[in-house]
Amino acid sequence: MSSAFKEKIFKGKTFSNLLEEIYTNQKKREAQITALISELKPLVQDIGDATLIVPLIKEYLDLGVKNDEALIKMATIIQRIVTSNGSSSNDGLIISDEEKEQLMNEVNKLKDKDEEK
Repeated sequence: MSSAFKEKIFKGKTFSNLLEEIYTNQKKREAQITALISELKPLVQDIGDATLIVPLIKEYLDLGVKNDEALIKMATIIQRIVTSNGSSSNDGLIISDEEKEQLMNEVNKLKDKDEEK
């Protein structure tokens, strides 16, 4: 494995750890969603029940997707930095203002969702 994957990016977290966390989160969420749907299936007796339960599942799925998107954006930024370390150009070290704004918007959305719950 490249030494860039083992290099700490923040608070003891390596790029490799970040990628592993993204993968692990996806697998864990997949199992949780399957279990949640299995538990809720017997509760759905008619269309009225479904209209109450399905939005809850959708919100759970959306929150998980947003969390993963934020991690993937972080991984993309770090990958640019790691890749640019070997080049003479500094362009890879800088993220655009638009990318910074997107990241901050995602962080704020996740923070607001967390505070709501």
